[in-house]
Amino acid sequence: MTETAAGLVPYITAREGEDSELLSALRASFAGDGRARLGYWDETPDDRGPRGELWGRCSQNIGRDRLPQGRPQWRMVHPARQRETMMKLLCQVCVRPTRVRGAHLFLDTAPRLEPGKRLLTAHPPVCLEHATAAVDQCPSLRKNHTALLVHRAPLHGVIGTPYQWSAGGLQALPGNDEPLPYTSPMLPWFLASQLVREVREHTVVDLRDLVDAP
Repeated sequence: MTETAAGLVPYITAREGEDSELLSALRASFAGDGRARLGYWDETPDDRGPRGELWGRCSQNIGRDRLPQGRPQWRMVHPARQRETMMKLLCQVCVRPTRVRGAHLFLDTAPRLEPGKRLLTAHPPVCLEHATAAVDQCPSLRKNHTALLVHRAPLHGVIGTPYQWSAGGLQALPGNDEPLPYTSPMLPWFLASQLVREVREHTVVDLRDLVDAP
C-alpha cells in the first residue's frame, strides 16, 4: 500500500512503467499428457496457476520497502499482485490478513445481493481498516456497496484473453471480462490476468457494526 494526494493506492493497482510481456514471448507448447496448450518460450513454474493455467507476465516497479512504486494506473490491475492476494486471501490494499470474526471480509459493489444469485468475484478481500477507508474515500462505494463476511469461497476460474493456434501462427481472440471456469475446455489456450473465486457461504454485515464491536 502507498499513499498519494489522491488517497490510498491499493497494492494490486498497476503502476506506470509496469509493462506486459510481448506476444512474441508466447508459443504453442505441450503439457505432460501430450496435449497442446499456450506457453512461454522460457516458461518457469511460476508462470502457471493452481490449475495449470498460464498467467500473463507483467513487470513490477517494487521499491526498497517491497511495495509497488510509480504513478497508479487506476482501473488497471496488476495480474501477479491480484493473483497473490486472491490466492492467499490477503488485503488488496495493504497485503495483510483479512479475517474478521472467523471469516474473510469482502466488499461487493452491488447495493444488495439477490437471493440465490451466484456471486463470482475477482476483487480480493480487504482488511477492516481499509474496507472502511475505501467506503469513505470512494464515492461509488459510499453510495453502493455490500460488505460480506465470507466463510467459503473456492477458486472458480480466471479472467483474461483467449488464444488460438492456426496456420497463421498464434493469435489473440476477442475476449471480455466474463470469468472462464476451470472446467472449461478453453483453459489450455487462455492467458489469465485475474483470479476469480465463487462466494458460496457468506453473511451480509454493516461495516459500522464491525468497527464498533469490542
